[in-house]
Amino acid sequence: MDSRTVVARAIRFEGIDRLPIFFPDPYGSDLAWTGMSPSPDDRPKSGVDEWGAEWKNLGKTNLGEVKKVPLTDWKDWDKLKIPDVRAPHRWEKVKTAREAAGDKFLIGGGISIYERVHFIRGLENTWMDIYDHPKELENLLDILVEMNLVAIERYAQAGVDGYMFCDDWGLQNRLMISPQAWRTFWKPRYKTIYHAAHEAGLLTLLHSCGYIVDILDDLIEAELDVIQMDQQQNMGLDLLGSRFGGRITFWCPVDIQNMMVHGSLDDIRAYCWKMVKTLGRPNGGFIAGWYADPVGAGHRQEAIDAMCQEFLKISETLFTSAPLPRSSW
Repeated sequence: MDSRTVVARAIRFEGIDRLPIFFPDPYGSDLAWTGMSPSPDDRPKSGVDEWGAEWKNLGKTNLGEVKKVPLTDWKDWDKLKIPDVRAPHRWEKVKTAREAAGDKFLIGGGISIYERVHFIRGLENTWMDIYDHPKELENLLDILVEMNLVAIERYAQAGVDGYMFCDDWGLQNRLMISPQAWRTFWKPRYKTIYHAAHEAGLLTLLHSCGYIVDILDDLIEAELDVIQMDQQQNMGLDLLGSRFGGRITFWCPVDIQNMMVHGSLDDIRAYCWKMVKTLGRPNGGFIAGWYADPVGAGHRQEAIDAMCQEFLKISETLFTSAPLPRSSW
């Protein structure tokens, strides 16, 4: 199977002949990316984004964080800069992305509907808005949803395969907000976005880290196809596999905060096997990945090599031209 086929079939649980992968050179990747340029969801290391949020780099990591939000008071709503997602210049690179991606599974980048809110309002203000300014919060969320709907239409026209954005919802052991508040404000809006993507022929992907067990059922109901999570140990592979395996595709590296940092190379290799057999299924459900900011996460090169090589070994061992015995899974 070519890259585009193996990723799509893994996500749909339609049967695969190898694990789909997202690795650095020289190990290869089945995924390619495209996006608006500039994107309204750009997160600069430093400087000011299109919404007026001021960013500052965190140091070794490739990430920045917002140091000054553009909307501290809802009274200043009319002053907020809302980017025009339909601006023609944003879409020039997307027009040629399909050809450039070749046979890879092409993902189009969307606009976060939680992180972008707290980049605009601030994290604590966002939490308070749930209770003190629900109508204003819903208005902002609906603008972000509409921007995503426009993006989905453009990506579909360009031959993109999947639609993805990032919303980190979890702390280490719980959600940042109550599950009920999440279901009231965010779940129906994810459903709107993901249903539109499916109607347009795109598969749906979300990056979300932290402890998100409490909303994974809801995300599945909202038509999410792939959860890209860089942590698993804080939730437990067995819990994730038993509750959600076979119902959603997991796209994961070895846990980036614990195993990749503190585990021995043999520990990492053993964890790779457990991930595939616990989170995946013989007909799909798992994409093997890596964390693309290894310096910021404190990952050793030998640990990265061990992980990538072991996932490739697992793929060669488990997926052959012969039917796969259930007992081997």
